[in-house]
Amino acid sequence: MAELSNQLMALTVLAYLAAMVCYAGEYAFGKRSHVGKAAARQLVGAGAPVPDDVPVVVEPERAGRGEWSGRIAVVLNVIALALHLATLSTRGVAADRMPWGNMYEYILSATFVGSAVWVGVLLRRPALRHLGLFASLALVMLLGAAGMVAYTPVGPLVPALHSYWFIFHVSTIIISSGIFLIGAVPAAMFLVKNGYDQGKRRFPYTLGKRVPTSAPALERLTFRLHAFAFPLFTFGALIAGPLWAEASWGRYWGWDPKEVWAFISWIVYAAYLHARATPSVKRTVATWIALLGFVTMLMNLFGVNLFFEGLHSYANAG
Repeated sequence: MAELSNQLMALTVLAYLAAMVCYAGEYAFGKRSHVGKAAARQLVGAGAPVPDDVPVVVEPERAGRGEWSGRIAVVLNVIALALHLATLSTRGVAADRMPWGNMYEYILSATFVGSAVWVGVLLRRPALRHLGLFASLALVMLLGAAGMVAYTPVGPLVPALHSYWFIFHVSTIIISSGIFLIGAVPAAMFLVKNGYDQGKRRFPYTLGKRVPTSAPALERLTFRLHAFAFPLFTFGALIAGPLWAEASWGRYWGWDPKEVWAFISWIVYAAYLHARATPSVKRTVATWIALLGFVTMLMNLFGVNLFFEGLHSYANAG
């Protein structure tokens, strides 16, 4: 089963990679942004010249040129999700436990949640399909890092993890992390799209040219995903985690690197939600805070596990 899980892992990455290529095909050959088109038409109708900074978009001769590429990408994404689930399931059967015992399994689980959330977003909002290029890119990069940097052979849980709090703490952290992962995609694209709408024409704002979804819609999706994930992360990191620490080590807080960085992530995401709810704070500023939160999550996942020693060092062990 362990070997089968490894083989399924390779197929999963290939399926996500194929989906990413198809998403890229739709992104490159699909419809472009319509920002400024109405304004340009009004100027032309009034006999006025069109300014150079107004992005006049010419409709492609066949509007569905990238449609098939996008549809194939969604099918490949669903296949990749099924393979991802099979990878986790066979890993769990091989280990005779939930596959959450080390850094490799954590990344597998968090990216599975992220992929499932992304498919759910697609089913609810098919118009957001163009974001699949960036969502699948993030999944491929994280799974690649899991296989090359964090891979751990199947093994039993270390004694410190034998607790009923293991389920509550780790599961909520994994679910919230997967949602934060997908939430970072529309956050980044909102900043790109908003910059392009404001006339910025250097990279990466030029990517906004082919984003048909409006910047406000991307920002709203960012907020909804983060608002859903934050209570789960709060429970996992600040309630279940300290209670488990007290039961295992006799203290609720010990300034362990993992604990410190989890608290930093919580503060940053709380600051994002506060900024988002404050009318005087620009949405771009709030969104930058959300992306900073994701950076702290990556630091907690990779930096702390690889470069710091602490009571959570078993995260790399089988």
